[in-house]
Amino acid sequence: MTMFTLKRALLTAARIKQCRFFSASQNNWNNRKGLVLGVYEKEGETDSFDLTTAARSLDDAVSGKLSELLKISGPALKKGKNRIFYGLHEDFPCVAVVGLGKNNAGVCGSENWDTGKENIRAALSAGCRLLQDLEVSHVEVDACGDAQAAAEGAVLGLFQYDLLKTKKKTKVTTQLHGSDDVAGWEKGILYGEGQNLARLLMEGPANLITPTAFADTIEEKLAPYRERVTVHKRSQGWIEEQQMGAFLSVSKGSEEPPVFLELHYNGSPDKTQAPLLLVGKGITFDSGGISLKPPSGMDAMRADMGGAATVCAALVTAVALKLPINIIGLAPLCENMPSGKASKPGDVVTAKNGKTIQVDNTDAEGRLVLADALCYAHTFSPRAIVNAATLTGAMDVALGSAATGVFSNSDWLWERLHQASVVTGDRVWRMPLFQHYTRQVTDSQLADLNNVGSSRSGGACTAAAFLREFVTAPHWAHLDIAGVMGNKDEVPYLRKGMSGRPTRTLVEFAARLAQEA
Repeated sequence: MTMFTLKRALLTAARIKQCRFFSASQNNWNNRKGLVLGVYEKEGETDSFDLTTAARSLDDAVSGKLSELLKISGPALKKGKNRIFYGLHEDFPCVAVVGLGKNNAGVCGSENWDTGKENIRAALSAGCRLLQDLEVSHVEVDACGDAQAAAEGAVLGLFQYDLLKTKKKTKVTTQLHGSDDVAGWEKGILYGEGQNLARLLMEGPANLITPTAFADTIEEKLAPYRERVTVHKRSQGWIEEQQMGAFLSVSKGSEEPPVFLELHYNGSPDKTQAPLLLVGKGITFDSGGISLKPPSGMDAMRADMGGAATVCAALVTAVALKLPINIIGLAPLCENMPSGKASKPGDVVTAKNGKTIQVDNTDAEGRLVLADALCYAHTFSPRAIVNAATLTGAMDVALGSAATGVFSNSDWLWERLHQASVVTGDRVWRMPLFQHYTRQVTDSQLADLNNVGSSRSGGACTAAAFLREFVTAPHWAHLDIAGVMGNKDEVPYLRKGMSGRPTRTLVEFAARLAQEA
């Protein structure tokens, strides 16, 4: 080391030693403990604010220093803005203060969500991430009047898929601060962790998250609840016995064996209660098959099992919450690959219910695997069937990432899904199931049905009409989640990547349905 380099290093070290975060000691900083607090915009006053209960308590403990710093550090915090203060309190070397917007925000009819809850999720997510970037390893979080929403924001905001990277984000533990609503906080943690499980599965590369690996992961997550949960990982032999010809026509092009994952949760005290059926499309990689997709963006098709991921994650969460309801989850898992064994355009296959299908496009494979799964779902005499699938690019074109498209033959079921989505902020929007679309999929030259409509228009609607041909239950809903599969920056409390939506809406729907039993 040269004399100049040594001198510069010594000067740098001296500056670091002299640096103070207001009154924080170096020992406190090394503890890596932080606090996130909220402030509201004051009605009718542009440069003023209202502290939350927890923020006011800390302000009192430091003789009004928090209020003073907020006033002198810049304009009043608006929704989505934040500041960090160092050395404000001896227990917290750094405190992030986040803007919550207006205190009276509630359900917004035009936005179809609870604005107050969304503001809390977004603000606390941002505050937790700020402290995570400072390598703070433990964060206490202000409930801001809604401990569940606060917990969801913290857990969802801190998630980062970095399992395969050598340099990882700081792992942060969170704790409720200034509130005795522990039940709401713990519920929010479970909701957030449920969505993060779906994100974990969707983000994982397809060479690691194979059909078998997916099923094993869910089985492992449910292992602590064996007394209430039964897991069946059905093999190809069982699938053949069930005469699921549509499912097998998709899986046969891949070297990876298909798995039909079947989950039974018996949460209701009434063992005879008809179950809620959750069905998820589980294509762990979708190349398009012989109707090969273009290479650009094909890597994202590792998440084409998003329906299975959200459905299974929702069931895992329902079990952890001990919801008093019976739920059965079904996930037909396979890859859609081109090979000498793969289905060819024009092939005709027979579904479990005996209907024949002309496969004119092998890239419209999701509806084929769901067709057999829906037929099988009816054998359990379900209370309702809800299936989820990243089914069509047309849904992304129609709604983008704003909401999941819902097609349903039941007003009763639609209303309950919609009510749940208003609470979670993970919105749904009803789409049409007109006979107009049914005629397009029943117009087939060689078989009972064609797996693509006779027109390119209304692709999401014709796909839903195709699925309806395999439904006889009076309460069925198809959720097309293609548009909400990923997140760029549309949902502020989710980092860029696979979103795991709409897991929390499915959980909230199941929780509300359990209360009706």
